[in-house]
Amino acid sequence: MNEQQQNGPGGRPAWWAAVAEAARVLRGGGVVAYPSETVWGLAAHPDRPDAVRRLYDLKGRAADKPVQVSCVDVTAARALIRPSAAFERLAPLWPGPLTLVTLASPACPDELAPGGRVGVRLPDHPVAQALLALVGGTLATTSCNPSGQEAAVTHAQALAMGLGDLTLPDGGQGTLGLPSTVVLLPEGRVLRAGAVSEEQIVALLRGPA
Repeated sequence: MNEQQQNGPGGRPAWWAAVAEAARVLRGGGVVAYPSETVWGLAAHPDRPDAVRRLYDLKGRAADKPVQVSCVDVTAARALIRPSAAFERLAPLWPGPLTLVTLASPACPDELAPGGRVGVRLPDHPVAQALLALVGGTLATTSCNPSGQEAAVTHAQALAMGLGDLTLPDGGQGTLGLPSTVVLLPEGRVLRAGAVSEEQIVALLRGPA
């Protein structure tokens, strides 16, 4: 077992204290670099519009290019979207490297749903999941890199970029080095190829033969 995966005091993982500190930073309006199973990400608390704006500024991201919402579970994702059969057919792929861009519910903050659509995802990484659980279940997220550059795929690369107020440990779990697959719903169109194949998406949306 990797040293970072061993339990610390109280039986919690050794990285738990860092995640608790990151949650405090996020609630205070900070930006945090965190690991996911795809690439490293940058996060801001969705209840802090000032932090979301800072997330854009740190990354150098165009204001008209939306960030996604990472969610702790499917229930948290459903609260942000309008119900659809297509969403329910693809939701079993979570947690995992899939982002669904779909119609936003009235509960979704406008800044996270430009044009009335929001991108939601459930990361499959213990550090990311613990962080989401501690901040209320959702975070505004984007990849950890200045716009136009490759995303960080290791803890060392994320640290070197210096984009967050705090960079979490990776918990001993690496990344795939591939982005999440992005699917537009209800159309079922793949907007970005990634770790989930288009064939798998099409098969699930088609349903049983």
